[in-house]
Amino acid sequence: MILAWLILLLLAAGPLAWLLDRRGSQWPRWIALGALAIDLVLTLILWIERDAQASISSQGVRLADLSLPWIPRFGIGVHLTLDGFSLLLVLLTLFLGVTAVVASWTEIKEHVGFFHFNLLWVLAGVLGVFLAMDLFLFFVFWEVMLVPMYFLISVWGHEHRVYAAVKFFLFTQAGSLLMLIAILGLVFIHAQQTDMVTFDYQQLLDTKMDRTVAMWLMLGFFAAFAVKLPAVPFHVWLPDAHTEAPTGGSVILAGLLLKTGAYGMIRFAVPLFPEAAQTFAPVAMTLGAIGILYGGMLAFAQTDLKRLVAYSSINHLGFVLLGIFSGNAIALKGSVMQMIAHGITTGALFILVGALQERLGTRDMRRMGGLWTTVPGFGAVMLVFAIASLGLPGSGNFIGEFLVLLGTYRVNVLVTVLAALGLVVSVIYSLALIQQTFHGSANESWAVPDLSMRYLVTLGSMIAVQVWLGLSPQPVLDIAGKALENLRGFGNEAAIVSRR
Repeated sequence: MILAWLILLLLAAGPLAWLLDRRGSQWPRWIALGALAIDLVLTLILWIERDAQASISSQGVRLADLSLPWIPRFGIGVHLTLDGFSLLLVLLTLFLGVTAVVASWTEIKEHVGFFHFNLLWVLAGVLGVFLAMDLFLFFVFWEVMLVPMYFLISVWGHEHRVYAAVKFFLFTQAGSLLMLIAILGLVFIHAQQTDMVTFDYQQLLDTKMDRTVAMWLMLGFFAAFAVKLPAVPFHVWLPDAHTEAPTGGSVILAGLLLKTGAYGMIRFAVPLFPEAAQTFAPVAMTLGAIGILYGGMLAFAQTDLKRLVAYSSINHLGFVLLGIFSGNAIALKGSVMQMIAHGITTGALFILVGALQERLGTRDMRRMGGLWTTVPGFGAVMLVFAIASLGLPGSGNFIGEFLVLLGTYRVNVLVTVLAALGLVVSVIYSLALIQQTFHGSANESWAVPDLSMRYLVTLGSMIAVQVWLGLSPQPVLDIAGKALENLRGFGNEAAIVSRR
């Protein structure tokens, strides 16, 4: 039941934070922080008690499992599973949730209770997505994320928040409808073969179908996940949503919601339709390489700090898409590492940008320059995460991108070369961010406070995680490894190589 409690605690804490707002704005903040901290401790205890690495080595998949009937007439159940892959993403969700609450501590001054209600429900939906093994339940949690995220952007966002929120909702909802059609199609085909209606993931894995039908159904899943990832050309909602969202919303959006798209591809799109995914792999890998170059070049062209970080996400998550469809175990592990490292790095950059905007009243880099002498703490911490973002050795981003390129090279040399060029572009926009913001002559006279202890502790913990990922990546790779190896459709690089 501990898996259910992880979700229920956040669902219950949300209304409580909203209700107690009338007693003072500090109550919602502490309730949200406490609920996330309890969930984080429970997850760590679960991992330690089950001796995660030994369990993964011996059982291959599950650390915890919960299966309860829900709507038995239609084969729908509450099936939650925690394996090594989902464990890493659950820990990332709770860690970034804590940082989002801390980063919003002074920024959110109106409707504080309602803000934390929406924040906690988004995080509950994300946890559900990472744990659900019933496709109907997975879709419910997938939808749960959308509405509170819409409110986070539209109520507490910046100048064009309503436009950005509606754009985010329409794009993601369109993808969700395609996935729902694909889920129902898969369930109906399975029912025709077995005379049993079920939404259970493990049973649907054995569904046999025509190649054309499998391709269309896989594309339904892929479209929903590609919108959320986001992959080019489904990315157009992302820059506006990131730019207009409050700091906490941007941390959750970049660090977690984008990862649900990658998770869905790894957990559902490829294993449910392995042959269709293999056929589609060259197209997906090409889209990944395009995203790497396109996102990097557009990031360099920005003058708005938030838009620069937003476009950098398209650049970094192109590596994730590339690794997923390479059909190579090394590249797949690199994709998982990149998902985690990107969540930490980009989440930290959005916290820093939000804190700068709170102090300066602008995100325009043309008005900055020379800030290092005024706020050296900002400059030093921003430099750490900027060089992590460009993939400097010693960072988790370097491990992820290196493994993706190493694995993809065995599959498609041309795509690997194009993706490697994207590393050069990421160096350019990352260093341009530091140069234009903190170095050179000051364009305006700023007299603002440096990072407070609250920010230093939060960002210091994120630096520690990033360095740990870069210097000691093997535990993370081992934790996810067995779960990834047991997913159908991966490790087939020989078949894909023959299609080059």
